[in-house]
Amino acid sequence: MPPPPTESRGASPKPHTTQPAAKPLLFRPQVQRIAYPVLVGVVLLVLWQGLVTGLELPPYLVPSPLLMMQTLVTDWATLGGSLLVTVKITLLAFVAATVAGVLISFLFVQSKAIETALFPYAVLLQVTPIVAVAPLIIIWVRDPTLSMVICASLVALFPIISNTTLGLRSVDPDLQSYFQLNRATRLQTLMRLRIPSALPYFFGGLRISSGLALIGAVVAEFVAGTGGTGAGLAYQILQAGFQLNIPRMFAALLLISLTGVALFVAMAWLSKKALGGWHASETSHD
Repeated sequence: MPPPPTESRGASPKPHTTQPAAKPLLFRPQVQRIAYPVLVGVVLLVLWQGLVTGLELPPYLVPSPLLMMQTLVTDWATLGGSLLVTVKITLLAFVAATVAGVLISFLFVQSKAIETALFPYAVLLQVTPIVAVAPLIIIWVRDPTLSMVICASLVALFPIISNTTLGLRSVDPDLQSYFQLNRATRLQTLMRLRIPSALPYFFGGLRISSGLALIGAVVAEFVAGTGGTGAGLAYQILQAGFQLNIPRMFAALLLISLTGVALFVAMAWLSKKALGGWHASETSHD
């Protein structure tokens, strides 16, 4: 009877594994997040240009996108300086609102009685129209830049307070009991438990507050009406409206919109950097 066949004593061949095929460029999520909005924007601009050209609308009613871009280039010396003024007021107001909002939230979380007593006034501050308050602030504060920063800060303050306070309160009860069991101090509980739990809420508040700071800066510029070297984009819009220079008005509006988008993208990037390594809101791929 012949012996059974024996396997070769050499190294067994490695199983053949097929690498997954790479996705086409347009099907990658990173590309889609940029390509889809850009595509929609291009379609809207082409439609806008076609309607203005086809209906022969005069520039003093609705300028075409091409005319708006030409005006942006030719008037950049004026609009660019105004953009810097508006951005400066927005950033100063945003930083002031962030610092004040975080400190107020820390105060609220120390005592439920303090939060109950003072939170309605934060809501009152939010629902009061800044257009009604801004003239008083501009009269009381002699410096025009400082008065506009205060107005914009009041608009951007509430989202920081509400979101950060909610985050500081939204801690895991089991973890809170564990800290109490180990006799952690209020400062230790705040730094090691409440602040890490509140970070996603805080960055969500930053995204909202950054846009509101820009809105508050523009509204304050409208009310203040400062001209000269300290004129912001709102002043350029007012002047363009008086002169019926509608292309310049649209160019200034475009700069305000792009500034708002840039602020939101910057806050989203900051949130990704801070939370991307550990929180589900940034690590999820759905």
